Amino acid sequence: MERYKGKSIFKGIAIGKIKFYFKGKQQVKREKVDNIEAEIQRYEQAKEKAVGQLNALYEKAVQEVGEASAAIFEVHTMMLDDDDYNDSVHNIITSQGVSAEYAVATTGDNFATMFSEMEDEYFKARAADIKDISERLITVLSGGASGSDIGEEPVIIVAEDLAPSETVQMDKDKLLAFVTELGSANSHTAILARTMNLPALIGVEIQESWNGKMAVVDGYSGTLIIEPDEDVLASMKARQEQDRATRELLSQLKGKEDVTLDGKQIKLYANIGSIKDVAMVLENDARGIGLFRSEFLYLEKEDYPTENEQFQVYKTVAENMAGRRVVIRTLDIGADKQVDYFKMAHEENPAMGYRAIRICLDRVEIFKTQLRALFRASAYGRISIMYPMIISVDEVRKIKTIVHQVKAELDAEGIAYGEVEQGVMIETPAAVMISDLLAEEVDFFSIGTNDLTQYTLAIDRQNSKLDSIYDSHHPAVLRMIQMVIENGHKGGAWVGICGELGADTTLTETFLKMGIDELSVSPTFVLPIRKIIRETNLN
Repeated sequence: MERYKGKSIFKGIAIGKIKFYFKGKQQVKREKVDNIEAEIQRYEQAKEKAVGQLNALYEKAVQEVGEASAAIFEVHTMMLDDDDYNDSVHNIITSQGVSAEYAVATTGDNFATMFSEMEDEYFKARAADIKDISERLITVLSGGASGSDIGEEPVIIVAEDLAPSETVQMDKDKLLAFVTELGSANSHTAILARTMNLPALIGVEIQESWNGKMAVVDGYSGTLIIEPDEDVLASMKARQEQDRATRELLSQLKGKEDVTLDGKQIKLYANIGSIKDVAMVLENDARGIGLFRSEFLYLEKEDYPTENEQFQVYKTVAENMAGRRVVIRTLDIGADKQVDYFKMAHEENPAMGYRAIRICLDRVEIFKTQLRALFRASAYGRISIMYPMIISVDEVRKIKTIVHQVKAELDAEGIAYGEVEQGVMIETPAAVMISDLLAEEVDFFSIGTNDLTQYTLAIDRQNSKLDSIYDSHHPAVLRMIQMVIENGHKGGAWVGICGELGADTTLTETFLKMGIDELSVSPTFVLPIRKIIRETNLN
């Protein structure tokens, strides 16, 4: 039994086998093998498993994004059955006496180069597909997980690091916990782990020899235990049962009002990153969705999501929430959320660069596509729209002009839409200082405490070396929140918090006494926050 320390980003206990996640292009060494026939058989078994994964991904994608977008998985399946590709792999294994991994990597490189040099654009595009299927085969052969392929049983994912786009593609039903060597407690991947109610550790010095071993992730002490003995395993299972009992007690609060002892009603909403999170919102009895991170629609795809693809997602969420408010944040990429097909130039300081509303106001057609989808979906439920990274009144007025154009287009086309509240995220000191002016332009404010803390303290929240001084309780941050609440109310706007600080139970009573109207938190925090609200007297 071995113990390794890390930093916990979500408390809880996970028990299961470790699965290593290999990202990007894997390094494959040229290794000799003694049994050629056994190696060819190993390749054929890996290919069969890869085809099974692709078929499952196709079915899943059809349900979530439609047949047109799912077709890529059919293409990859056909490529795995290509005679030329398979003959090349067999030949390299046989003639050179090397491992299947090396034969696949070589074949993949050769075929990708061949396709990329063709004049026909269709065949040029197949080069990327060849690389994808080769990486999938290598991953299966090496026993690791990649992308949405985790395996058949729930596992603890261990990786050097995870990008938000990688995390969001994973099948949540197969995830027990995350353990990474790199990363920050304030990164978007950490936020997603909390949204998914998964114990997670960062800063753990990982070893590939752990792959497949039984382990325990103790999110309370920030410890990873490899091959725990019977006593430790029994103790951890008992802690899991204690957690389950606590959740059972909190579940008695379902259906109860979010109202303080002296009668103040609070909007208690949930944050989500995808349509699949709606089930957790309903399970935890949130009164609405206070932050739908729409950028993950873009992170999950290899090209811009169409208006109809977005419309179907927003419409489904609105319908499922059955009249409860759904606040959808417009595209917020940049910083640690990079999308290759946006082809954005490298920036020395992306957190303060070309991101969020700045991209939308620069690439207006992308913005209008999303707004059309949002307004169309508003006919099917109670949708509100909020705009991120605002620093000026001028930006808000430009947004309003574009919204007016979109509504005029929909009117001309005879397309119905509902009444839509519009708000802005307060996540820059500039927005705080002019919040009295912004309140006159919008219906609500939502305070993004993660970025507000970052920009106020001049601390990059992705830099794990600064985690010890990243203080979201800093008096400057709390004073800014108070100022925003007061200015919002004077201007007639309701004010909420959608950042991670909203789920900090040590501050819940403080926020209530500041006059906050809404708290939007990860779904699993809804009931603990409700308990505090119902026990608080503001007089």
